Amino acid sequence: MDFEKLIFIYLETTGANPTIDRITEIGLVEVDRRGNATHWSSLVNPSVSIPAFIQSLTGISNEMVRTAPSFAQLAAALHERLEGTLFIAHNARFDYGFLRNAFSEVGYSFRSEVLCTVKLSRALFPNESRHSLDALISRHQLKADARHRALADADLIWQFWQTLEQQVPQDVLIPAVKTLLQRPSLPSHLPSDALDRLPDTPGVYLFYGENDLPLYVGKSVHLRQRVMSHFSADHKLYKDMRLAQQLHRIEWRETVGEIGALLLEAQLVKSLQHIHNRKLRRQGSLCAWRAKVDAGVYAPPELSNASDADFGRTDTVYGLFSSKRKAESTLRELAEHHQLCLVQIGLEGRAQSNKPCFGWQLQRCKGVCIGKEPEALHHARLLTALSGLRVKTWPFEGAVGLIEKGAQGKSAVHWVNNWCYLGTAEPEEALQDLIENSPARPVFDMETYKILSKALMKQHLTVRTLSEVTMENSS
Repeated sequence: MDFEKLIFIYLETTGANPTIDRITEIGLVEVDRRGNATHWSSLVNPSVSIPAFIQSLTGISNEMVRTAPSFAQLAAALHERLEGTLFIAHNARFDYGFLRNAFSEVGYSFRSEVLCTVKLSRALFPNESRHSLDALISRHQLKADARHRALADADLIWQFWQTLEQQVPQDVLIPAVKTLLQRPSLPSHLPSDALDRLPDTPGVYLFYGENDLPLYVGKSVHLRQRVMSHFSADHKLYKDMRLAQQLHRIEWRETVGEIGALLLEAQLVKSLQHIHNRKLRRQGSLCAWRAKVDAGVYAPPELSNASDADFGRTDTVYGLFSSKRKAESTLRELAEHHQLCLVQIGLEGRAQSNKPCFGWQLQRCKGVCIGKEPEALHHARLLTALSGLRVKTWPFEGAVGLIEKGAQGKSAVHWVNNWCYLGTAEPEEALQDLIENSPARPVFDMETYKILSKALMKQHLTVRTLSEVTMENSS
């Protein structure tokens, strides 16, 4: 392998998200062509408090890092040390992602050839089920001095490498390493530097073909890694192979976090109609069942279209279906499971009103059609059957801003009304234009509803009302 140095590296951090959490310790073993190893490590002041769980796991306390150098102070020397090396780590995506983001925050661009020893272990020992560092210690009798400290764990990776060199034939080891190091094959129509500026941040990427034909839009919390994955040399997915053949230009838009990327992706797919985004694009005429009671009359559920009904404003809407056929099929399945009368729910007719329905004869109906079951009870059972499909009622009066926080203190305000995404106002001065230019009744979108209802349920976003913004602007 044509590398001047091998770097075996391990990081300790405040958490698992490279765009939000921070490095607390760096440990590395630098090995030259002759096999001479140099060990180096440093604690890092993360400028944030280390969670108690992480302190317990690593033994690194807030007191220990208080006087340690910041990453900015270590960056220049560390960047020089890592340049031109093969970056080897266990679960390398984690360590490499953290270092790339840390370098980017202090103005350095960092890229390296990366080898993951988890993937290497899987490739060389496919019959083994576990490939964690603890599993490697046990399986290969590695000497563990202090687990969960950066330098000790970096040394374990170096020990594992030495074990492989001693026990695995070179004609097996070298091809396995080369396979894992294969760089993506750049599509023939892209310029050689097309991927150089891709950031490894959350966002949306857009692929364009000849004459700027929209091909595909995707999202990721790691834009660069996701785009590169489309161009794997083995083209495991036929769709990726077709994209690579047709691709002429790549565009990307960074977002503060995952929610912003999801919302922007759904919006772009609908507006640009990318030819490879069939799943998100194929919404059709969105419809749902509405169940209501008028003055004691228990009418069958009514199928309403998104264009005709304000789905988010009532608590009697169930489903969200892309077609009438799917809506009726789902209601029929529920009826069979809950012994509901197909005549009473409007899916079947009958020749004579005083005759039992066909389901009654098959013991699939409890007899509401001939007075054997009260209509109120049947309707209550219908609502129970539909309850799992209920569309959540919009919990606010009018539009609200949903604040998403990201790395480096960044935030974005996603403005939403009745589950409909209006746009992201960054900075907030753009809010007035956004509200004024939005349609009086935005189109209800199923993907957007799912994204927002899930995020609100998990309390990932802070809610800001229009009245709060108005008060701030007037003060």
